[in-house]
Amino acid sequence: MDFDIIVLGAGMIGVSSAIALQQRGLRVALLDRRAPGEETSHGNAGLLERAAVVPYGFPRNIASVLRIGRNRSADVRYQPSSLLQSAPWLWRYFRASAPHRLAAAAHDMLPLISRSLDEHDTLIAAANMRGLCSDDGLYEAYRTEAGFAAEAANARRIAAEHGLQLQILDAAQLRAAEPGLGEGFAGAVHWRDPQRISDPGALTRGYAAYFESLGGVLLQQEATSLVPDGSGWQIGTKQGTLRAAQVVVAMGPWSDDIFQPLGYRIPLQTKRGYHMHYQPLGPGLNYTVADVEGGFVVAPMQRGLRIATGVELARRDAAPNYAQLEQAEALARGLFPLGERLDATPWLGSRPCLPDMRPALGAAPRHKGLWFNFGHAHHGLTLGPVCGQLLAQVICGETPFTDPAPYAPARFL
Repeated sequence: MDFDIIVLGAGMIGVSSAIALQQRGLRVALLDRRAPGEETSHGNAGLLERAAVVPYGFPRNIASVLRIGRNRSADVRYQPSSLLQSAPWLWRYFRASAPHRLAAAAHDMLPLISRSLDEHDTLIAAANMRGLCSDDGLYEAYRTEAGFAAEAANARRIAAEHGLQLQILDAAQLRAAEPGLGEGFAGAVHWRDPQRISDPGALTRGYAAYFESLGGVLLQQEATSLVPDGSGWQIGTKQGTLRAAQVVVAMGPWSDDIFQPLGYRIPLQTKRGYHMHYQPLGPGLNYTVADVEGGFVVAPMQRGLRIATGVELARRDAAPNYAQLEQAEALARGLFPLGERLDATPWLGSRPCLPDMRPALGAAPRHKGLWFNFGHAHHGLTLGPVCGQLLAQVICGETPFTDPAPYAPARFL
């Protein structure tokens, strides 16, 4: 065998999985058609979201469903041509978002979210990436008094239940903290636990370099096939065939290209998102600000101010539709200190999502030596190191830090 284990996919999930396995003395290769961190791990709001203890569920109230159905909102858009193909998945997602099922999903995800920053902190120190990190949290800002009052009360409840730190700021306090903001916000919830990353793609690349320093092998090749080979696996690439005793599929929204030919029918769908960078005006921004009612996030990045959009429901490889980004930009101008665009074209990426809001992490139920680690939805950047450690514990026969059963791929059989 060329390697003990090959990890397919060099996003945050795959890189973190490869590190955890390499740390345990295995001969590990990390394989991707692109350089590390160039896909979904590059284009996001740059948050290690320790405060996101409740998954993003499907709206359950009629007003929200009707608003989304009009396909004019900045937070959720859809391409009509994708709805028929996505309908069974959306129905499962809607059912999983019922209050009692959403609470169960939050319960199952809490051990991962709670440990996420500790695992990142360990890797950030080892990879010498502290310069990309800020411990200043996230502002969730509200345009209406009613929305602000309701969500401030909800935030206090969540913080009390989970030991999270927050501060409630009225309009004047928000303007004092963020002098670059224009008038128009009623107030904000300052979640203090999340960490801000000024270049999430660079963080992933830094972790990949650390993986190589441990002796891991990084291969920029595209996996075109995966077939059993006696007691191991063959991975076909244009450069030739690689062999390994075990394989981890961590290809995010492209994971189905590998698992479907092996007979698995895991309901993986994508929520797409766009971003654009802008020249900051005046003082710029000190913090990442989520315009909750606007439906987008503005984050200070190394390249400039990044607008990261909400969700677009569309086929993974469908042509881009920039209407959602353009609407977010129109809503942001006048409230946020945005100058000229800095990118030639908007960035488009796909979040890999499963309808029950839990990742597929663990053994492939019908193939020995095949492991899955994908479907982390909005929190792949946050959950990479903690899910990499959990998967490595399972693969190596260690006692896992939490019960991995809620994430088992076999739940979809």
